[in-house]
Amino acid sequence: MRRSSAMHRHLCPRQVLGARMGMYAGELLNLPLPQTNKRLYVFVETDGCFADGIGVATGCWLGRRTMRLIDEGKVAATFVDTQTGNAVRIAPHPNTRTLARQYAPDARSRWHAYLIAYQLMPVTDLLIAQPVTLTVDLKAIISRNGIRAMCDRCGEEIINAREILRDGQTLCRTCAGERYYT
Repeated sequence: MRRSSAMHRHLCPRQVLGARMGMYAGELLNLPLPQTNKRLYVFVETDGCFADGIGVATGCWLGRRTMRLIDEGKVAATFVDTQTGNAVRIAPHPNTRTLARQYAPDARSRWHAYLIAYQLMPVTDLLIAQPVTLTVDLKAIISRNGIRAMCDRCGEEIINAREILRDGQTLCRTCAGERYYT
């Protein structure tokens, strides 16, 4: 938690959840963490403090291409052993917030109760883990280094095999209509 707090400049409940999830994933997948290789890959379902907690605990980062944000607005993540294909999705137990007051009855606020309790609660009270099977091709997501294309419409470079071929044209996702801005 100290490393996460130092990197993020404070410690908050979602960082603790992220760190605890990451450590639990290492146990469930029998992987030493934080990793120094790229064996573990994680899909995080929200950004911010939660993702930073996972990053510190696991060594998975967006910049290392071992973490991907799938913004579902959920404090949950799926951890994948890229060698075995085993995957586990971990989320907070539905009763976690209610139980927090039992683990930190003297906390000065609900937020502080979460912060304290999430560090103290047994993992079985805090988190739910379920084995999952990916519906996406992990190799395609991790991509192919060195593959580049140019968009026939805007002229921008497309990396990591993210181009779309349509009507004989190579298009970036934006020019193909998958834009997040106008």
